[in-house]
Order: sequence, then structure tokens, then C-alpha cells
Amino acid sequence: MPGPRNKNKKKQNKKDKKSPATSTPSDSALDNVPERAPQTVPPPPEPTDIASETSATPSPLPLHEPEEHVEEACPYPVPTQDAVESPVYPQYLPYPPGEDSSTPPSLLTTPFIYDPGDGPRVKRARAFLSSRFAAPPSVDDPLCAEFADEALAEMLCSVLPEETALILWYNKSRRTSRICPACQRLYRLGDVLPEHLSNGDAEEQKAQNASPFLAKEQELSGLCSPVCFILASYNYPGAIRSTWGRMAEELDDATWDLLDGPGQSAPVDDMGLGMLVKMTRCHDLGLGQLFFPDLDLDSDATCNESDENEGEDRPKEKTKVDDYEDAIVEMRPKDDVVVQMEQLSLEAAVQR
Repeated sequence: MPGPRNKNKKKQNKKDKKSPATSTPSDSALDNVPERAPQTVPPPPEPTDIASETSATPSPLPLHEPEEHVEEACPYPVPTQDAVESPVYPQYLPYPPGEDSSTPPSLLTTPFIYDPGDGPRVKRARAFLSSRFAAPPSVDDPLCAEFADEALAEMLCSVLPEETALILWYNKSRRTSRICPACQRLYRLGDVLPEHLSNGDAEEQKAQNASPFLAKEQELSGLCSPVCFILASYNYPGAIRSTWGRMAEELDDATWDLLDGPGQSAPVDDMGLGMLVKMTRCHDLGLGQLFFPDLDLDSDATCNESDENEGEDRPKEKTKVDDYEDAIVEMRPKDDVVVQMEQLSLEAAVQR
């Protein structure tokens, strides 16, 4: 059933249909504004168009004529844009063809001679011997001329380490030039050398250099100072004092027993310096007995001439060696260690 509310709604709808549509002033103002066309952004001109436009429009004439500028020739080539952007390589090869680039050049190799402040030192003996710093062999001296043979250097290298053997060969084949086997100091006989452990006392240093044993030891083995000799004889502490500056004929049996023994209980690797001290006590470095044990070196007319002259008046004694009653042995002085070793080897051969 239609109620009062529905009646009111019907009446209101009839009134709205009869009244014309009214517009507000604000709406009419907005309707009168003309619509603007959408703005379109023109595309950027192409490079060809810009070039044609610039060429078409003539440039303004200058107010005054510019001064003539003479371009000077540049002594260096001006790099272009392509040359700047591209990598620049040298026009020469840093290494010879066929050589690996990892091989260091000669200037970067370790130097074989240097000076720490107290005299030049030799670090690599073989490189030093092939350089102009090494003194030539003294061929005018008979003994040095015999040692100048390179075959003797190879023989020494088979007995001693290479560095020690080459230094010993250099010292024996040169008359005055020396290399210390212990500290590798390069010097000449007669030079006043600074001591390794000196406190700056000039008088003490002069007294040590004036020692006759030091001058003799420098001539024999090349060891330049008492400190270097003690270092070389470290494994034989009991024979240091009696061996310094002395040859084989000046050593007693007790000293030889110490040198021929095993040394101290815990021997130290001395790079062959102990063997060098023993070898330099002999004039021929003991190479004759080492490489030619069956050769009788005492039978040479140039050796032991004084012993032969004294032996003319010396009586000969006969000794019985097992079954050989007629074996005659000429007795030599007891301090001749070489002859005693030959007698012991003879007795051992007869007993066999």
C-alpha cells in the first residue's frame, strides 16, 4: 500500500521534471573558455639540417683584419684523436728475439763484488774470476804457474765446496792478490786491513798487522785476520795456536793428530774451511797424496835435498817386518809425518 512517504517522493519527481535545468555561473564561465590545442614539441633538427643552415647564412665580416699568424713547425708529431685513444707501444723490442721476457736484465743481477765499508768483498767467485777485477795469474812465478792450470781448479772443486775451492785456487795462482776464504775480503799482501772487532785503536790495529804469523798466514791460506783464522779452525780449537802461520814441517805430531782427528764432538759445517787450513800447511796442498797415494813423492830430487845431504852420514838400520828379514828401511826424523804414514802403509801391505 502506498504510504505517505511514497506520495511525497512522487510529487517531488513531478516538480523536477517541470522545472528547466539551471546552471551555476561558475559552470557557465568554464564553458565559455575556448579549448587550447595540445602543444607538440618539434623534433630536434638533424645534423645535416644544421650544417646546411650554417652554410647558407653567411658569417658576419670582422671589423678589422686579423694579424697574420705564422704557424711554426712543431718538432714533435701532434697526436690525433685516434692516436690518443689507442695504446702507445715503443718502437723497439725490450728483449732480444727468442729471449723470455721473464729473464731479468744484467743490471738487475746480484753484484759479485761489493764494499760494506771495510774493504771490497767477493760474493760469487766464479763471476769474479771472469771479470776484469780479478788479477791475472802470476805465470812468472814457478809455483803460481803450476797452480794456474784450470785442471787443478777442477781437482780442488772435487775436494772442497766450489766457492772455497775457487778462492783457494785464486790465492795459490796469484803472487800478491788474495781473497779471504772466511769473509771474502779482496786485498793484496802488505795492505793494512781494518780489524773486524777493532775498537778504533790505531796502535793496536798496527801491532796486529805487524805480526809475522799474520803475514805468513795471509800468504799461505789467504785468511786475512786472526778472527777469520779462528773461524776457519773452529772445529779444531786445540790446534789454533800451534797452526797459525806455520807450515807442515813446523808442526809437531800432537798438532797433526788434532788436525787429522774428527775435531770436536759436534762438528759444525764450516764450508770446507777446516780442510782448507790443513791443505794449506803443505806446499802442494796435499793433492799428491790425495790423488796419487802410490807415488813416492820423496824420491824427487827437488824435494828434501837437505835431508838427503844429512842422510849420507846417518847409519842405516835394518828392521824385520814379519817374514821379510832383509827389508831395509831408512829411518827419517820422527817429526816427518809423511814418511811415517808411508811406513805404516808399507807395514800394513806386508802383513796382508
